[in-house]
Amino acid sequence: MKILFVGPQGSGKSTQAKLLADYLKVPYISTGDIFRQLREAGSEEGKRIREIYDLGKLIDDPTTVEIVKKRLSESDCVDGFILDGYPRNIEQVKLYDPGFDKVIYLKISDEEALKRLLARGRVDDTRELIAERLRIYHQLTDPILDYYQQKGSLITIEGLGTIDDIQNQLREVVSGQK
Repeated sequence: MKILFVGPQGSGKSTQAKLLADYLKVPYISTGDIFRQLREAGSEEGKRIREIYDLGKLIDDPTTVEIVKKRLSESDCVDGFILDGYPRNIEQVKLYDPGFDKVIYLKISDEEALKRLLARGRVDDTRELIAERLRIYHQLTDPILDYYQQKGSLITIEGLGTIDDIQNQLREVVSGQK
């Protein structure tokens, strides 16, 4: 089963995606993790990624697509995967749509995301910076949600509750019980 996880920072998306991947016995793939690994690698691709990061820029869509395609072509993805962090915008969907069986949107309000992120106490988690990241998130992600809603593959799960409660809902959704 090919599953995309979508949700704002602070939604618990990565935690839930990893738990579900373990349950389904498929790889959890985070584009952020891939980029960090490449950045540390000495390869030409890694050097290119590091240069982009050092300039404070986002990895361009064609490079992102190339990296995601390469990772999804590996043998551990034959029986499915859970993807977190791709696609980031509707242009990426147009360039490469892996054919997700389910797109799970872990929904929380911006107020809840703000509360959770401020509680982490990170230096870059100021009220203003979080609000700007959420604004950009919605600007880029809402069209993706609309796209998968129209395709009939979007499933919205409320991201409030305990980790176990949310995970149980997710397992019901992927097993067709809900």
